[in-house]
Amino acid sequence: MKKYVLNTNTLALQNLKAKPARSACLITIAAVLAFVLFGGSILALNFSRGLETMSKRFGADLMIVPEGAGENAQAVLLRGEPKYFYFDAGIAGRVAAAEGIACASPQFFLTSLSESCCDAMVQLIAYDPATDFVVQPWVAEKYSGRIEDGQVVAGSRITLRRDNTIRLLNHNYPVAARLSKSASGLDTSVFMTMNTMRLLIARAKAEGYDFLAVQDNEMRKRRISAVLAQAAPGKNPRNLASTIKSENEGIEVVVSQSVFSSMGETLSGFTSYLHVFFAVIWVMALIVPGAVFSGTIHERKKEFALLRILGATRKKLAALVLCESALTGVAGGAAGVILASVIIFPFSALISETLALPYIDAPPLDIMRIVFSSLFFAALTGPLASLHTALKISRAETYFTMREGE
Repeated sequence: MKKYVLNTNTLALQNLKAKPARSACLITIAAVLAFVLFGGSILALNFSRGLETMSKRFGADLMIVPEGAGENAQAVLLRGEPKYFYFDAGIAGRVAAAEGIACASPQFFLTSLSESCCDAMVQLIAYDPATDFVVQPWVAEKYSGRIEDGQVVAGSRITLRRDNTIRLLNHNYPVAARLSKSASGLDTSVFMTMNTMRLLIARAKAEGYDFLAVQDNEMRKRRISAVLAQAAPGKNPRNLASTIKSENEGIEVVVSQSVFSSMGETLSGFTSYLHVFFAVIWVMALIVPGAVFSGTIHERKKEFALLRILGATRKKLAALVLCESALTGVAGGAAGVILASVIIFPFSALISETLALPYIDAPPLDIMRIVFSSLFFAALTGPLASLHTALKISRAETYFTMREGE
């Protein structure tokens, strides 16, 4: 026969075991509360970090593309969808010379094939080392050397071969650097210099490969896909976009500030929804357990009266009820945090794609802070919900409680 030390924790645990249905109900409510709090907090933090990183990483105020290619350009930037569009390279010089533009640099897009010629279907982006102000500072964070012709730079989500190469159009290219995560479509892109792009196209043609949408001869004809431009200090990018568009035919200007502002509004709406949803769940987590504990007062009156006869003080009775609710809160909180972790962390990429928001995992320290906050809140909500019941039970007179029901 097992022996138990009759302290508050032991009694509380035995009472919960004796009423499994009631305990399961209370634990489930706490689990839902912790799931929403932890899951929502992690998602909001990761989306916020992703948007901040993407905005910082893009590094350009304006992206000038052929008319009608604005959506495709955003698809390349935000989701990494392989796209291709071209216009005359002379636009780069005109943009660079425009009043209010601090610097401008062209880029050339090429889409690889997902057949046996390539390791994966990726966006190939060529940049001009002489004018680039976006890719090279990003590369410098990971690689201090110079990117030579014939070398490529891989995004953070590109899978490389064991010898640190990637096969593109039936030829292996050494990867000089692997970029840090940007939470954008650029993480699934491969970057190279314009000379390397020319080399890649020449090799592909020599081996008989055709390009999507007859991308043949585009680089030879001095065609480009986009011009990235940085506004001079004090200049409004939106005003510059209007001026550049009015002075050049057949172009479209994507203002990065507008793109990121729109994403920020989406994130703000998502966060507001989470706050409202959490408030509703928290109110339920106060009302339902409160009703459960209140409904058990009558059936537990004699139990508490016997404890009073055995020497338990009023404070001990109140502490017993509060301890039971706290235990269900901790158990439910732990279950909710674990369930949210199982859903969120393995499927972060899918969540980001579904909500069309940039996503970067929070550092472990921030995650642990949210874990402890969620557990503390779940553990605290139970005692708050049962506080009225605990006080009511502790004030009952022992004699009259024992006589009830006779």
